[in-house]
Amino acid sequence: MLEPDTLADRLQFVKLDSKTRQNLRGIKSIIMRALPGALDKFYDQVRSFPKTRHFFSGQAHIDAAKSRQIAHWGTISDARFDQSYMEAATRIGEVHARVGLEPRWHIGGYALLIESMLGALLEARWPKAGLAARIGLGGGADVRQVAEEAGALVKAALIDMDYAISAYLEASETARQKVEADVLARERGTVVDRVGAGMAALATGDLTFRMSSDVPEEYRKLQEDFNGAIESLQTTMQAIDTNAQAVRTGSDEIRQASDDLARRTAQQAASLEQAAATLDGITTTVRRSAEDAGQARHMATVAKTDAERSGDVVRQTVTTMSGIEASSRQIGSIIGIIDEIAFLTNLLAVNAGVEAARAGDAGRGFAVVATEVRALAQRSAEAAKEIKELISASGRQVTTGVKLVGETGKALDRIVEQVSRLNVLVTDIAISSANQATGLNEVNDAVNQMDQVTQQNAAMVEQSAAASRSMANEAEDLARLVEQFQTGHSQAFQTASRTGPAPAASLWQDEESSAYMPAAASRSAAGGNVLSFPAAKGADGWDEF
Repeated sequence: MLEPDTLADRLQFVKLDSKTRQNLRGIKSIIMRALPGALDKFYDQVRSFPKTRHFFSGQAHIDAAKSRQIAHWGTISDARFDQSYMEAATRIGEVHARVGLEPRWHIGGYALLIESMLGALLEARWPKAGLAARIGLGGGADVRQVAEEAGALVKAALIDMDYAISAYLEASETARQKVEADVLARERGTVVDRVGAGMAALATGDLTFRMSSDVPEEYRKLQEDFNGAIESLQTTMQAIDTNAQAVRTGSDEIRQASDDLARRTAQQAASLEQAAATLDGITTTVRRSAEDAGQARHMATVAKTDAERSGDVVRQTVTTMSGIEASSRQIGSIIGIIDEIAFLTNLLAVNAGVEAARAGDAGRGFAVVATEVRALAQRSAEAAKEIKELISASGRQVTTGVKLVGETGKALDRIVEQVSRLNVLVTDIAISSANQATGLNEVNDAVNQMDQVTQQNAAMVEQSAAASRSMANEAEDLARLVEQFQTGHSQAFQTASRTGPAPAASLWQDEESSAYMPAAASRSAAGGNVLSFPAAKGADGWDEF
């Protein structure tokens, strides 16, 4: 509703002051007498004019409006521009806005009323003014009075018309804003429904959903962006689906390969552990062999020394045996001499016996001596023979011994040579064994390190296998999650179309208003008036005119 100070400003601007109000009250009787006829002419014009006749449904409707207009002009002619007047004028403007009565028809109607009321005023005032002017009784003052009264009437009519039109415009603006708000709310509701459907489809993993194109034009960009985002997400999820399948396949292969690798690594670790243990035993054996080779080298050296000493002894023995052989030969020579002496002694004894026999008894004693000498010579010869035989045998044995000792010396020389060679070989073997022992120690250390690394690798491979199994399970979970989305890999996109409630033919008409405004409703549908208003309870369209 318009504020009171707005009306006061307008009254002040048109100079509708106390004097003008007094003039207006002075012509109230003229206005009220002329008003019924003026309203009849106005309603006759309204019913006869094609563009206004549809505002009234019948004579009863016109009579009700006429009575309200008479009461309203009674307030105006009393110059009572108070709160009740503002409410009445505002109600008139709101009714005009509700029924679709444009300001041009309201202005035209007031032009007809002002014409009739001014005519009645001039008819009531002019004869007196004309007679007074003819008889020279100061008619000029009466003309000014009539002019002021006419001005007061026109000002009051225009103020009333202006206030009603302002109320009309305010109501129209309010209705327009409400209609726009309702339209915007419906549009937002439609968009919310579409977006909600999209979110619901997205929540269920349906990426084939597309927002239908029946959204308001202002939200077309939202629809395009939403569909573009869903399509981009669909493309992404399709790629993720493909990659997830590939990851699942790859993870299965990795899991199988990791299990095989873990098993083989465990086998290799066990084999390497056995090899390390075996190599450790071999290293110990080689170390012992190296130690034994060192001892053998020492023994070979000792044997070489002993063999060399034995060679010296054999050589000394050969020399000694050679001396013994020479001594044996000398003894043989001496024995030969003794044998010759024994032979000669025996021969002398024989000769002595012969001579003793010749001497007879005198030579008997000599014969006994000769016999004894002969016996002694024979025993000496026999002893010499035996000694000779022994010396011969000893000589032969000494010769054989010398020969054997010589051969022994040669054998010992060969043994010394072989022992020297053996010593060289044993030395080489000892050095090689030592080197092998050192190398085997290094190899053993390396193998032990390899065993430790292999054990660590086996543990890491087992961890990798567990990680690959976990990754395979996660890939399986990822694939299952991705499979929950409908990415349309095997089907075309389905555009979901959800139709909102059809707008009513008129959201601002009720049964009462539509009963007396059929033409207005049809004109609104045809585009003549885009605004329509609900009928207020107790108001009958032109009742307030």
